[in-house]
Amino acid sequence: MKKAFVYFAEGFEEIEAITIVDVLRRAGIPTLTISITGRKEVTGAHNIKMNTDALFEEVDADDAEILILPGGLPGADNLNAHAGLKNQLRLFNEQGRKLAAICAAPQVLGGLDILNGQRAVCYPGFEEKLTGADIQYEAAIKSGNVITGRGPGAALDFALMIVSELKGAQLADTLARGMLVQTW
Repeated sequence: MKKAFVYFAEGFEEIEAITIVDVLRRAGIPTLTISITGRKEVTGAHNIKMNTDALFEEVDADDAEILILPGGLPGADNLNAHAGLKNQLRLFNEQGRKLAAICAAPQVLGGLDILNGQRAVCYPGFEEKLTGADIQYEAAIKSGNVITGRGPGAALDFALMIVSELKGAQLADTLARGMLVQTW
């Protein structure tokens, strides 16, 4: 089974990143946390340190089924500044493979013209960075091969939508009930 790759940059939003990883692993989806910093330890926007599984340079994106970007600032800006990651995202999109970004991170996809003509959501104030997107205001949304989420409060819905996409709505519903998620 291919993996979910979750990318970590200095200043990542902790609620989003940890929620995504936790929910995907509960669903039995092999999930790899990957640092783009050159170090496995990455510090979040609220000074919580995370030890990732691997460094960007150590992994082969062909092993991934989906590439996932947590938001946060300056995390999303740091993701956006990483040329290698942007090349992977562009290639995945050209191949019609799955991408996901939440909060401020959809700006990375917007800057790559990946959201052009797609419905998308983001953290309020980042809408102008989602070039060509049809902006929506739901917690999370899937459009084409891309899933986007609004922010920290939408992290569970976003993660469950990824589960639904990768392993089916029934498993996502079961997980939501077990975690007492009332919005799903």
